Amino acid sequence: MYTEDDLLPLSGLQHLAYCPRQFALIHLEQAWADNLFTAEGNVLHSRTDEAGAETRGDIHIARSLRLQSLALGLAGIADVVEFHRVAENSPGLELPRLRGRWRPYPVEYKRGRQKASDCDEIQVCAQALCLEEMLGMEIAEGALFYGKTRRRKTVRFDAKLRGRTGELAAEMHRLWRAGQTPPAVYGPKCEQCSLQDLCMPRTVKRDASGYLDRMLDDLIEDTRET
Repeated sequence: MYTEDDLLPLSGLQHLAYCPRQFALIHLEQAWADNLFTAEGNVLHSRTDEAGAETRGDIHIARSLRLQSLALGLAGIADVVEFHRVAENSPGLELPRLRGRWRPYPVEYKRGRQKASDCDEIQVCAQALCLEEMLGMEIAEGALFYGKTRRRKTVRFDAKLRGRTGELAAEMHRLWRAGQTPPAVYGPKCEQCSLQDLCMPRTVKRDASGYLDRMLDDLIEDTRET
């Protein structure tokens, strides 16, 4: 169990799942760079970043809800947590000034399309685990909303996803304590990373001894020519 002084940003889980070096550059080295993708993401989040709540029929919508989990050592802000009204005899909780019982349903907003990796699912799962700890009830599913397609994807918080989320939270704390940035490993996802120019994943790191050997060979060759 962590203390409140140990809490790391929940958003770091998505960065770590996407690329450990990206996590380290953002959260250890405090580096950040905006590109078209992050700019579009900022526009998409402009509404959800405004704290507040409203009720639409059987759905109560809370924006920018603060979350934390001492079990995972995480803290952050959920874009949107919907509370769906359930039957009186169903598992749920009471909300101030609202009648009935309600079930939490976290919704994370993303700029683009669904990714090949599970990094987005891990982020919304971490939000659900925080809510479970804070509210004392199990949350079975949530959703991801993608701005490009304007569609939701339902995310079920099964044992596999919960386990991977917990493992990544522990790995994030390990990297934080170590304070070391992992080396770059180039891949297709690098082309859409806002930190590409800072990370320089295409740069080939040459062995220093090999560099000195080449310098010595050139020097010997020059001496022979003179």
